[in-house]
Amino acid sequence: MARVYRLRCEMTVPKGIGETFAFFANPRNLSAITPPWLNFTLVTRDPRMRKGAVLDYRIRWLGIPMRWKSVIASYSPPFSFTDSQEQGPYKKWIHVHTFQEAANGTRVADQVDYQLPFRPLGALAHPLVARQLREIFEYRQSALATLLGGAGVLRQPEIVLAEESE
Repeated sequence: MARVYRLRCEMTVPKGIGETFAFFANPRNLSAITPPWLNFTLVTRDPRMRKGAVLDYRIRWLGIPMRWKSVIASYSPPFSFTDSQEQGPYKKWIHVHTFQEAANGTRVADQVDYQLPFRPLGALAHPLVARQLREIFEYRQSALATLLGGAGVLRQPEIVLAEESE
C-alpha cells in the first residue's frame, strides 16, 4: 500500500502579514528555523523566491549526509507558497505554507504531504520519521516564536494518514 501522510501545524506571530511573509520568502532564514542536528546548509548561491525557483540544500538526516533540492511550485505573496521536493529523502514531499491576517498578527500554517520511499520498509520506518518530523516542526515553531515574537501555537505538529492506495 502506498501511504501519503499529512503533517499540519499552525501558530500566530505578532507581526503583520507582509513582514511575516518576507521572513519566509528569504531562503537564507531557513537555517534559523531548522534544528542544528540536521546540519542544514543552503547551497544555492543567490536564492530568490519566485515560482519555479530551485533551492539546493545539504542536510544530515538520520546521520546520513544528503542533498535536498526543492522547487517553488506556487508563489502568491503575501498569502502562500508551496515547495516540493525534487531530490531528497522522500518519495513525495509537498509543503504548503499559508499566511492569514489575524486579530493579533499573522496566522502561519504548514501542511506537508509526504510519502516514504522503499515500500514496505518505508512503512516500518514511519514511526521514527514521524517523530523526527514532529520534533523538526516543534523546533521551527519555537524558533519562529523567538525570532518573530509571541508563543501563539494554535496546533502542535500532528501527522495523519492522508491517502492510501494499492
